[in-house]
Amino acid sequence: MVKVVSVVGARPNFVKLAALHPVIARRFDHVIIHTGQHYDYEMSKIFFEHLDIPEPDYYLGVGSGTHGYQVGEAVRRTEEVLFRERPNLVVVYGDTNSALAGALAAVKAGFSVAHVEAGLRSFDMSMPEEVNRRVIDHVSALLFAPTETAVWNLRRESVMGEIHLTGDVHVDVLMRWVGVAEEKSTIMDKLGVEDKDYVLVTVHRAENADNPHNLGRVVEVLREVPERYGRRVVFPVHPRTLASLRSFGLLERLGDPRIALIGPLGYVDFIKLLRHAWRVITDSGGVQREAYLLGVPCIVIRDRTEWVDLVESGHVTLTGLDPRKVLAALETDAPREGSRNLLGRGDASEKMAEILVSRLGT
Repeated sequence: MVKVVSVVGARPNFVKLAALHPVIARRFDHVIIHTGQHYDYEMSKIFFEHLDIPEPDYYLGVGSGTHGYQVGEAVRRTEEVLFRERPNLVVVYGDTNSALAGALAAVKAGFSVAHVEAGLRSFDMSMPEEVNRRVIDHVSALLFAPTETAVWNLRRESVMGEIHLTGDVHVDVLMRWVGVAEEKSTIMDKLGVEDKDYVLVTVHRAENADNPHNLGRVVEVLREVPERYGRRVVFPVHPRTLASLRSFGLLERLGDPRIALIGPLGYVDFIKLLRHAWRVITDSGGVQREAYLLGVPCIVIRDRTEWVDLVESGHVTLTGLDPRKVLAALETDAPREGSRNLLGRGDASEKMAEILVSRLGT
């Protein structure tokens, strides 16, 4: 039987895998390698449980460390598995270190690579994710682009692989799980929050979480939200962000009872909170898309984003980390209607599966 290997290791990979696994497993022998880039239970195992993804066939236990360490160890350990499994194709997802490691291990070992979420560009090479996605795209045989802009980026760079406009698998996952989240998640009751009564916040990127000046500006914004807008703040804190808040002496500044610092959430609980948020402040690419799909105004505390289509359509507001701009953006009305299919219609995973079948057979 034709064998396909998926390499994952971090939350964004798991969400994409949740869309692809059912359609791949119906047609191929599907082997899942988890690098262990996210080793915290809430950041990893809970996603497999909540999104009906089977336990990984291999857990490599790479853990935390510098970018060089993570990528290097993940390449070495993934390569060993690939030589054992001898797949017909290796699928990598997004722009994480695990995705880069999976692509490099595969192509160096002589296996073809398919990249889910190809062609995104922020044009900011100081972002590790930008470096990762560019390298992956140029070593991949199949490039699954979520938007027309992504297709254009790939063509402009003259990548060697086959380019396919498929739409974004996040649409597939959200359409499947939003109803489940609405019915089964009790997170709002646990937190004591009501519809449109709070601002949801996520911060995890290195330029924010590891920088005392930038993280201090985030704290400044969060302290101001209840005072200026009378809304609570719900902040699921990424482990690296929590460690930085402590080490930079910022954690005590978030002692306001109107600011709820909680642990990382599974997908279902997070989607429930996001759907009912008044606004979301984030530096995450995935949350930008989820907010767009749920119609929640989204403020992105970065200077650039790879999801330029969402900014140009008015669904996402880029502010950087100027507290005045972030707070002013919170007053933005709900996203404009129209352009609701910027990311596809929820059939991206089926399109990808059909392409794989045409290339690999069954």
